[in-house]
Amino acid sequence: MTIFLQSLDHQLWHIIVNGPRMPTRTIEGVVSPKPENEYNDNDFRMLQLNSKAKHVLFCAVGPHEFNRISSCDSAKEIMLVHEYELFIMHDNESISDMFTRFTTIINSLKNLGKSYPNQELVRKILRFLPKSWTPK
Repeated sequence: MTIFLQSLDHQLWHIIVNGPRMPTRTIEGVVSPKPENEYNDNDFRMLQLNSKAKHVLFCAVGPHEFNRISSCDSAKEIMLVHEYELFIMHDNESISDMFTRFTTIINSLKNLGKSYPNQELVRKILRFLPKSWTPK
């Protein structure tokens, strides 16, 4: 997926990894969102790149997942929701490493304003523990 997005436009991958860059202006040292009537060509290009990244990701997922991600505001949020939905424990991965990876996804989603109930998170983790794991 990385190579495909970079082949279309290298900044697409940058937007997915770092989130969209919203146009801002600085007045007397204070950074604030730029009103739409002050956007320049570069501002419109950056906004268009986020839309393009979202479009590519929408086309890359099936209809079931599309329903889950279609309400996301940014390409980064789409990618994180996709990672959350398809989360599994990898072969030869320790439970600690799996939990760290899971927590990173959840925290990134929280930073973007998307959260899941703790009950759902616990069920998701327990579902992907190896069969050899038994509680003590």
